[in-house]
Amino acid sequence: MKIRRLLAVWSAHCIKFACQLTGKQGATLAGKAALTIYSPILGELAKEVKEDIFVVCGTNGKTTTNNLLASVLEGNHKKVVCNRTGSNMLNGVASAFVLNAGFSGHLKADYACIEVDEASTVKVFPHFQPDYMILTNLFRDQLDRYGEIDTTMELLAKAMGMAPHMKILANADDSLSAFLALEQENPHAFYGISQQVIQEKEAREVREGQFCKRCGEKMTYHFYHYSQLGDYECPNCGFKRPTPDYDASHVSLTDGLSFQVGEDTIKANYRGFYNVYNILAVYGAASMAKIPLSQFNRILGNYTPQFGRNELFEINGTKVLLNLAKNPAGFNQNISAVMTDHTPKDIIILINDNSQDGIDVSWLWDVDFDRLQDANAASITVCGKRCRDMQLRLKYVDISSDLEPDIENAITSKLKNGTKNLYVLVNYTGLYSTHNILKKLEGKK
Repeated sequence: MKIRRLLAVWSAHCIKFACQLTGKQGATLAGKAALTIYSPILGELAKEVKEDIFVVCGTNGKTTTNNLLASVLEGNHKKVVCNRTGSNMLNGVASAFVLNAGFSGHLKADYACIEVDEASTVKVFPHFQPDYMILTNLFRDQLDRYGEIDTTMELLAKAMGMAPHMKILANADDSLSAFLALEQENPHAFYGISQQVIQEKEAREVREGQFCKRCGEKMTYHFYHYSQLGDYECPNCGFKRPTPDYDASHVSLTDGLSFQVGEDTIKANYRGFYNVYNILAVYGAASMAKIPLSQFNRILGNYTPQFGRNELFEINGTKVLLNLAKNPAGFNQNISAVMTDHTPKDIIILINDNSQDGIDVSWLWDVDFDRLQDANAASITVCGKRCRDMQLRLKYVDISSDLEPDIENAITSKLKNGTKNLYVLVNYTGLYSTHNILKKLEGKK
């Protein structure tokens, strides 16, 4: 055992402990320190995973899909390495491994479930080659950081070439993800929803995948689910939605959600159409890896959403739902989920423009905020560094809002004088601090 490897593991654990004492997350700092002390540590620890390494990539749904898959594996009595907090760049991935290593410097794990930022795949894959990749979707996200979607697709294609034996499970309903999987030499499978679920009244959403990536012709859509997800084909070159290997049918969004996959009926007390995709991806990945699914519904029922992904709090009689909303497609789906609740509610929206959020907030104008006029909202409060931009955006669709830059003050106010039904929608850098505020308030009850 190399002394530097031991030092790297010990240092990471010490950093984590110090961050916990000071109330900071510290996940990326621990990984950065470990890699600085001993750069081969991530690759060496990954080799100690006994069975398979899964990675989850895509614009939306990574954290929920990754954490659900880890819970399915743990429900089958397997020990799993997982970056559950969503720290998905190289340092965060390294942290997941080193913080699961013992003080002997070794890792005892059957599987690893690792969420990886799309642009970071080319930095992570030189350290280890995953056995499976789940590709959830590709939407426009943080243009000032990622650039156009073509740039993200090029990076993912390069990463897939670095792991030629990695099996890809891609979303068939997303033309961009499907094209990317089909163009690579990696073995691949698809999941999707072949039946139209929601009758679309107006096509107001921004559609990213309208043009065929193979020939450039505008594609024909038989129907949309949301954003560019749906049933598509190119009238020029014949590129079309691949037939899913894991196809959700008889989808119901009443009283939670339910659907069928083959002979199996899946039920979960989750809200939001997008969660059908998240659960279906987990089902498909587990099936590909021959993980037993006899307890799948029980595991879904026991799963507790974490770190701002439909995370529920009960504070002094108020139900508080915290969710991440960081791009147009994700925000529109959050609004759809809010709209399924017809009871009176308060809504808090936090928008920051830190580097991890993307400093360009023009994407707010691509979100269908006008739908909130019918949300039965007693109040809407805007918070964060760009709260005035958010207030202006709402003003343009004739929605009044209260301005409160400080998220803790906004939450405390609604706990005292609200409807007892509070939705908190935040973009990326507001998530961890808002989560901590809600946990603190929940502990005071």
